[in-house]
Amino acid sequence: MAAATQTQMANGIEGQAKHNGSIDIQDLHTSAAKLSMANNATYDGSTNPAKTPFINPSSASKIPTASTLTPDQSSKYEKLLTTVKSWITKPSTTPNPPEYPLTESDRMWLTRECLLRYLRATKWDVHQAGLRLQGTLTWRQVYGLEKHTPEYISPENATGKQVLTGYDIAGRPCLYLNPGKQNTERSNKQVEHLVYMLERTIDLMPAGQENLSLIINFDKKLGGERPPLWQGKQVLNILQSHYPERLGRALVINIPWIVQPFFKLINPFIDPATREKLKFDQDLRLFVPPAQLLTTHGGDVDFVYEHEVYWPALNELAAKKKAMMVERWEAVGKKIGESEFYLRGGTSKEIEDGHDS
Repeated sequence: MAAATQTQMANGIEGQAKHNGSIDIQDLHTSAAKLSMANNATYDGSTNPAKTPFINPSSASKIPTASTLTPDQSSKYEKLLTTVKSWITKPSTTPNPPEYPLTESDRMWLTRECLLRYLRATKWDVHQAGLRLQGTLTWRQVYGLEKHTPEYISPENATGKQVLTGYDIAGRPCLYLNPGKQNTERSNKQVEHLVYMLERTIDLMPAGQENLSLIINFDKKLGGERPPLWQGKQVLNILQSHYPERLGRALVINIPWIVQPFFKLINPFIDPATREKLKFDQDLRLFVPPAQLLTTHGGDVDFVYEHEVYWPALNELAAKKKAMMVERWEAVGKKIGESEFYLRGGTSKEIEDGHDS
């Protein structure tokens, strides 16, 4: 297929969304997959410079095959699943109300892979995994994830201090953090912004991949600024408590001397499993295909951040991928313990081959 034709196809997807207000999500998924294999298509087809996120991983990314559970692990998963299926409420942090009802959104969040992530994070302790799942359900309610709208978060990302685009060599979506583009005063909203972008990163994960890659670039614009310790600890607590087993790799580059003491201070609060995933000042082309890595980070993608273009495109793409998941979840009975692999577009045959039970 000629490059011009591919770009026209990508523009067609975007044009449908703009003019019709919505498109068939299965058509988007199918077209996006074909385009990603052909030319690393961005959402609006833009190139040189790219201005919107890549739709899917490139052909250079290889998503690892899911590991098979041992008989003991399968037994523990079934025990946890039985327990979770019995839940109709989630704990409250206050006496009034004493508990919150379990919503459809909660039930969909409680996927097979979600339960397995919490089991792995608790070293396969069924009771502790259940407690941590309840803790996260409550946190998601109290933190107000569903109230953090694109409009509410938009001012925080006006300078492109966080950019979600491209996939690494394992098909993990890449979230770029650019502290040098900080544009707001220190506040809890900065943490809400990061959590919002983590949720969008999860929305863009392809079938078979449940991890993400963080790429943190401390460029010279950072000057004498460094993240406050309280904020670093809060972010770590959220990641480790409520997004266990989600971080696949964290790539940190251009660390100025002023920030190095911060990493030393924060190091004791990083759990060993997370610490092993940190890579400092390495060639990012070894971890992200150059065709989906930004030139500012050593790749081949000439990317220009224009907030009025990027922000609506990111949120529209994430919303459509999430809508596909909801549609597939509803089609098979709205079950707790549904397969994320299936929800993200995996076929029944692929599920039977070992991605679900």
